[in-house]
Amino acid sequence: MDFSHSVEYLLSLGNEVSAMKLGLENIRTLLAELGNPHNKYLKVQVAGTNGKGSVCAFLDSICNRAGIRTGTYTSPHLISITERVRINGVDITEDEFAQIANVVRETSETLLSQNRLEYRPTFFEQMTAIALLAFAEAKVELAILETGLGGRLDATTAANAEIAAITRIDLDHQVYLGDTIEKIAAEKAAIIHAGSKVVVCAQSQVAMKVICGWCEAVGAEARTTSGFFGQGFGLPKLGLLGGHQVENAQVAMLAAFTLRDHFQISDDAVVEGLETARHPGRLEYEGRYLFDGAHNIGGAKALAAYLAQSERRPITIVFGAMRDKEIGEIASILFPLAEKFVLTEPENLRALSCESLLKYMPLNISRLNVFVTDRVENAVTIAETVASSDGIILVTGSLYLVGDVRKILLTHVSSPN
Repeated sequence: MDFSHSVEYLLSLGNEVSAMKLGLENIRTLLAELGNPHNKYLKVQVAGTNGKGSVCAFLDSICNRAGIRTGTYTSPHLISITERVRINGVDITEDEFAQIANVVRETSETLLSQNRLEYRPTFFEQMTAIALLAFAEAKVELAILETGLGGRLDATTAANAEIAAITRIDLDHQVYLGDTIEKIAAEKAAIIHAGSKVVVCAQSQVAMKVICGWCEAVGAEARTTSGFFGQGFGLPKLGLLGGHQVENAQVAMLAAFTLRDHFQISDDAVVEGLETARHPGRLEYEGRYLFDGAHNIGGAKALAAYLAQSERRPITIVFGAMRDKEIGEIASILFPLAEKFVLTEPENLRALSCESLLKYMPLNISRLNVFVTDRVENAVTIAETVASSDGIILVTGSLYLVGDVRKILLTHVSSPN
């Protein structure tokens, strides 16, 4: 099975969120049949509402600077599925991906035929198995795992990471995780187990009470960034934009200090790693474009704060979002900052229709400045036509939309025209 067929098969398993099945029994059975590859290296699992990917990017960069052979697993991807699995900061090749994906597929089908699985492993379960097996084959010393959704029943939790890092917790994915901060915090805190070393971002009192209660119940001790960085530890200029990245960098830095029990990580490696970290699609400029997923309320607030502090140019927003998001609140935060709007639909089954987005437009915005199209390619063309010559085009509302636009721009750049 070549790369294109391996991707086609994985996509046939359904959308990674709407077709997911929360639970660990299936993925544990699959990993056991694959030889429990995750037991061959140390692991850091990162959970939280916002900042998970940024913490992974910072920590990956630090570990690369320290000379640690590192594997990093994140989601979603923007352009190629290989972005989800990186060795020493580099995406695995398409051939490597296809070879390992084929092993995972064949193992899954064999287990299914033997009635040893409850169901065919989902997209995210098979992707997680691919990453963990790829890391074992690459002989990594450390794996950095971004939790997909929640924590308690997320496939990455089957890896039983020795170190748990928890970023800021906010409302998101309430349909799956619960409708209060307490419920969501409990889902995310459940990645902590007896013997875990725990790093926690400064949280609301409500979330911190839940996390500390969980730690006490399982016999783990949490180190918080509020207590640690209050002791005078500073940060260099960060490679990722936005004031909100300070707390993500602090989580990564505290995780790196925790890893010193296992690896040599110098202060210089920490500083250089924080300075050179990159995280595509998150407050990322490319020409006149600014990309940022901002797919929940916390993300929208962070983006708005950045724009208020750092951007004075006129803004045209290209916006698309998933149906299960708090679109009204996100729109109320971001839309007043722009002068023109292009509403569209990412190429995802969960995407809200562009017509439905219209009802979230503030009443004081003229419809002459609002454009609607169900095709992202058309949205890019419209935005480039109507945006002020001295302005920027902000692509936001969903990382899936960010990925769609980046693919289109990449195609235009590589076109012979």
